[in-house]
Amino acid sequence: MAAADTSPATREAPWPVALMSEKIAAWIERLGQVWIEGEVTQWQVRGGHVYGKLRDLQQDATVSFTVWRSVAQRLTSEFAQGDRVVALVKPNFWVKGGSLTVQVFDLSHVGIGELLERLERLRRQLQSEGLFDAERKRAIPFLPSLIGLVTGRDSDAEKDVIRNATLRWPGVRFKIHYAAVQGDRAAAEVSAGIEALDRDPEVDVIVVARGGGDFQNLLPFSDERVVRAAAAATTPLVSAIGHEADRPLLDEVADLRASTPTDAAKRIVPDVGEELAGLDQARARLSGRLGQLLAHEADRIAQLRGRPALAMPERIIDDRAEELVRWIARGTELAERGLEDRDRSLAEARSRLIALSPKATLQRGYAIAQLADGSVIRSPEDAPAGAALRLALAGGALGARSEGAESV
Repeated sequence: MAAADTSPATREAPWPVALMSEKIAAWIERLGQVWIEGEVTQWQVRGGHVYGKLRDLQQDATVSFTVWRSVAQRLTSEFAQGDRVVALVKPNFWVKGGSLTVQVFDLSHVGIGELLERLERLRRQLQSEGLFDAERKRAIPFLPSLIGLVTGRDSDAEKDVIRNATLRWPGVRFKIHYAAVQGDRAAAEVSAGIEALDRDPEVDVIVVARGGGDFQNLLPFSDERVVRAAAAATTPLVSAIGHEADRPLLDEVADLRASTPTDAAKRIVPDVGEELAGLDQARARLSGRLGQLLAHEADRIAQLRGRPALAMPERIIDDRAEELVRWIARGTELAERGLEDRDRSLAEARSRLIALSPKATLQRGYAIAQLADGSVIRSPEDAPAGAALRLALAGGALGARSEGAESV
């Protein structure tokens, strides 16, 4: 068997299929890891592993590949069918099935895919910093007196913005900063234009305009320098790149996104005709409302004037005068009756007082005997013989002297 393994295969001494497969596997194993480039034509994920196929970009050649779960978890990008990729692989020949596959150890996009991958990383970074948040977007002024415009020199975008804005409001003014809008110089010149216009205190709003283009031509408007310059601007900024399919990152950070330069002019400058018509309508509504209010108040005044209190105000005075006379007569009557009652009560009290007074008793012939110190004599023993006495009578007082007690 060993001799058969090293001897060349002949018709009389052919190799077994297993021997040939093992030799193929050994030759492929010596190739080691290689970098290859191709287009993903199949991408299936099962159990965390990826199974797919990679096709040559120019010739009709395809190879199957496997990305084990441990490698797939380290990949930083999303991949799908149609992506152009470069991969670090190691070829493997499966002896039992006689098939060739490659094991992928690293995978990344190339060409447009690589650009998209970089843009997506930048998008996620800027979004995590909050530059896309709606809360930080500023309102566009209703009628900007001076519009800052960053655009290409003699471009259709410049003409569209100025023409449509002037048609809507003839008095609007522009301050234009010309910049390259594609190519290597575009990002630096556009960001410089944004910063220069933002420093001008007379500029009320900044418009960055370009008349569309393919994906690669729009790349400067996704450049980090341009996006951060727009985010740092204190003046409201409008992005008018004019491309619906591919939204550059400037659209995300701008305070307002316009679909085209013409749309930008319409959204930042009010139409004078529409505004005048709106004023006429508002004036008509105000006049009608004021007329209704005045008519309503006039009806109320007429109703108030028709009430008896206002139609014949003297009647209120007459009614109150009669009522006042009645109250005066009633008050006089009550006062006289009260005086009579008080006189009668006083006479009765006087009679009772007189009846109870000692003076009435004295008027009937009685006298009150008092000693010199004023004490009343109640018993003969109180006035021994010779004691000075004072007799109080109804008509006055008499002096006397006691002759002592007498038997009765």
